[in-house]
Amino acid sequence: MRWQKPLAAAVVLTALTTTLTASAMPGAAPGGPCSPDARFLGFSDALNKTSYDGQLVSGLSALNVTGPHSAVALVDNVLTSPARVFTLKVSGKPTVSVDGMTILKRPDGTPFNAQDFDGEGLVVERGNRTILATSEREPSIRRFRLSDGLQIGSLPVPARFQVAPAGEAVSNGTFESLVASRDGRSVFAGMEEPLAPDGRDTDDRGRNRILHYTGRSGHDYRVAAQYAYKTDPGLSLVELAWVSPTQLVSMERTFVAGVGNTIRVFTVSLRHASDVSKRASLADAPEQVYVKKKLLFDLVNCPPSGATALQPQPNPLLDNVEALALGGYLPGGRRQLYLLSDDNNGKLQITRFYSLAVDLH
Repeated sequence: MRWQKPLAAAVVLTALTTTLTASAMPGAAPGGPCSPDARFLGFSDALNKTSYDGQLVSGLSALNVTGPHSAVALVDNVLTSPARVFTLKVSGKPTVSVDGMTILKRPDGTPFNAQDFDGEGLVVERGNRTILATSEREPSIRRFRLSDGLQIGSLPVPARFQVAPAGEAVSNGTFESLVASRDGRSVFAGMEEPLAPDGRDTDDRGRNRILHYTGRSGHDYRVAAQYAYKTDPGLSLVELAWVSPTQLVSMERTFVAGVGNTIRVFTVSLRHASDVSKRASLADAPEQVYVKKKLLFDLVNCPPSGATALQPQPNPLLDNVEALALGGYLPGGRRQLYLLSDDNNGKLQITRFYSLAVDLH
């Protein structure tokens, strides 16, 4: 995701009054609290500006943990290179390295590329043999085999969620996030931006929708419901993670040139969530229609931990974070949470891997 969007005035003012440091103090101690429910464990820039088997490790926009020390990352639309996923070795220390790569191919065996694929959301299905990957260009949700990268299926997308003029979605603002339940019977696809009839409210909060699919992992899914999700002022919904049948984790983000990024992570309750499928517009929907969310942490409040930034940031730890994934339980009952930034193959952005411990009570 490359576009930049201005924050609401109050958020911009807050960021502008924060010292815009280019780097942290040498020797800064890593880790520390970000909020009462989140502790920063550290970061790694080991993937930044590297390549694997002739392909850039760049544009990483989605992450799915597949085991105690393994994960898969999806590339969005880097230049003319083929669409691909990287398998990663990871740890909570944190450490990260590339362990393999799969080129994503059309049914005829030719590789997808930036002309027809902008990968943003990722689910590794049960058994680790297939993946679901969103492209926000149309948008689409395709199924690929991990063994050879061949597309072998897709999920239905309601007509109104297609990019205008085919539908009511805005370009570069569709399926940015994708997550599945542990049993694979539910899949959730989050819209980065509102549909045109839904829009933003007077405080610049997005009236977004989350699609809830039901089915079986590796088989067909259907859209069972739509949920209304309201972003913070000026922010966009960029990631979802599954916690339980009644709880998700969401991530919201924006970027302002000369100011930097805002990255916030929330817990989201699906308890008593209303199906808004039949609502032509959310503009007049009452507040109780929206799913309830609670701030888990704002990345700006995490200790810099020796990080450096290549452009102004309110905290040098920040960058264009697009991916979030939950790992296993840590001693004491907290969950491992990973973040990953998308450098957009740009000189002023960094591919950064973050590790946190969070309390999801």
